[in-house]
Amino acid sequence: MPSSPRVPTYGMQQRSERADFYIRDKRARSAETALHRHEYFQIQINLGGDTVQHIGHVERPFPRNALAFILPHRMHLIPHPADGNFMVINFSQTFLLPHLPCDPLDLEDVSILLAPELSPFRFQEHLDFILEDGPFAEVCTLLQRMAQLDRDRQFGTREVLKGLLLQLIGTVCGLYAEPLKTLADSNAAQASRRDALTRMSEYVRKHLADPDLSLKTVAAATYLSPTYLTHWLRKEIGKTFSELVLERRMHMARSQLLNGTRPVGEVARLCGFADEAYFSRRFRQIHGLPPGQFRREQLGE
Repeated sequence: MPSSPRVPTYGMQQRSERADFYIRDKRARSAETALHRHEYFQIQINLGGDTVQHIGHVERPFPRNALAFILPHRMHLIPHPADGNFMVINFSQTFLLPHLPCDPLDLEDVSILLAPELSPFRFQEHLDFILEDGPFAEVCTLLQRMAQLDRDRQFGTREVLKGLLLQLIGTVCGLYAEPLKTLADSNAAQASRRDALTRMSEYVRKHLADPDLSLKTVAAATYLSPTYLTHWLRKEIGKTFSELVLERRMHMARSQLLNGTRPVGEVARLCGFADEAYFSRRFRQIHGLPPGQFRREQLGE
């Protein structure tokens, strides 16, 4: 997947005509050409032009007749060919799930029994939603109806739009019922999160000596958003990113001090501290002794 030091996050007001629901084709607004994320739900429908979709850390095929279901804050990119054709539906969480007062970052943990309409969004990284011509024609009829209603909204239109949206999602859920239930039973979303955290942990380990190591660089390198990474660390490990990095650097520093003869300044640099005085201050805060004295006392010198 392409990476970027800064991945933009879009709100509905930036990419949609309305704050609750918006449907458009490629003529209304050009497609994004760089990795991005947004605060709202999105469904993309490929009407023509085979391509791929990058979602999370995976790449999946996205040919004609395919639908992509994208959760809020999920980093993604679909590079549509110039001669391709597609439609996009953007909608807020309160539009789809007004009964679910859930943090958008926790949507992956919502049971499909509580919110079955979340199923294709939760498992998009694991499945390709490619429809046969018959069901896809039904989806296109729903899209045309939604586009017509959204252009000329009246009293009650919002409820009809939601009904059509649920019909579209329900059609896909029905066609992919078995693999969706299998993924739900196997806790695929939790496994994806563990895999992401493993990638993050490995990257931190390899770059621990880099003083420029930061939440943003790690998130970009491991195909996570900083928001997701922060949330997952607190939820899975109970620490912030800074706390995790400092803990690992201090562990490395202790090992270097007790198993070598390098000067304190060199140990500081090896552990990712550009400033020896700052290293010594943080080391003393955690261990109660400055690094040099810690070494002498531990080794009985």
